[in-house]
Amino acid sequence: MAFHLWAADRAGGDSNPGMASPATGYLLGALCWLLSANVYIAVKWVIDDLPPFSLALSRAFLAALVLLPFVSSYRAAMLKLFRNRWIELLVIGGSGLFLTQGLIFLGLLYTDVINCGLIISLMPIITMVLAFFVLGEPMGGWQAVGAAISFIGMIVIIVHGELSQLLALNFNIGELWVLLGALGFGLYTVLLRRAKFTMDRLPLLVMLLLCGSAVGIPFAVAELMMGDKFTMDMRGALALGYCAIFGGAIMYLLFNWSIEILGAAKAGLLMYLQMLFVPFFAYLLLGEKLQPYHFVGGALILLGIVVIVAKATKPATS
Repeated sequence: MAFHLWAADRAGGDSNPGMASPATGYLLGALCWLLSANVYIAVKWVIDDLPPFSLALSRAFLAALVLLPFVSSYRAAMLKLFRNRWIELLVIGGSGLFLTQGLIFLGLLYTDVINCGLIISLMPIITMVLAFFVLGEPMGGWQAVGAAISFIGMIVIIVHGELSQLLALNFNIGELWVLLGALGFGLYTVLLRRAKFTMDRLPLLVMLLLCGSAVGIPFAVAELMMGDKFTMDMRGALALGYCAIFGGAIMYLLFNWSIEILGAAKAGLLMYLQMLFVPFFAYLLLGEKLQPYHFVGGALILLGIVVIVAKATKPATS
């Protein structure tokens, strides 16, 4: 699943237009998030046969294997960093590149992809709020207003537009798992900012994917011991291959490339395209239907995002 704003944060706000035109950067960024959006479609397609945490582990590990040849020149530096800071790498990689994905995949057992896609669009906003409380990063009044509007939109989606469900605290467990995964991603991003690793983006990503895979092993073993079966038929292989290669390794490469062309602020904003891609492909490929509460909640989330982006005093941080 993912969607790694830590890369944007490390790249800073400066673009490198000499490498390619801005149009190319926007095209690469849009393709990146289109591939990312379809990860949830693929997972929903096979989630009854592939346990969520085992699937998240397999995706992270296979994506790391695909990316390893691209970072072979960093091998000595990667080993040195792991020896010196292995606890931080395991905590950060485990929380963001395994546990976050596993929780979202678990949520897809119980909720529609459209609900999942709208909720995870809040990840940058959750990160902004956590960074304010944990790291003391500035958050203006309009940013707080925008965050509040978007959270109201999320609540509308979680209670399916029914006030009675909110008053009775009657929530869909699947959407709560997705929300917990989104919170986990925000925490991951904040921890990564706090760690201030000096390694380049791509080799650091590979290290975190491998560490996330290591953390995921006991979760996957627990799933299998509790009776869940990892059924790898042709459909499962296709879904896993897409999630690990196209929606994993290639997506990460495209995101890094778009950052180099556009700069962090502009490339990061393209993540919100998932709000369009996820519902469209869920409808087209899975036959899911948009409900009135999707439009209301999605509109509130989008309004909050617009307020944050338009009024932010520090666009790169936002």
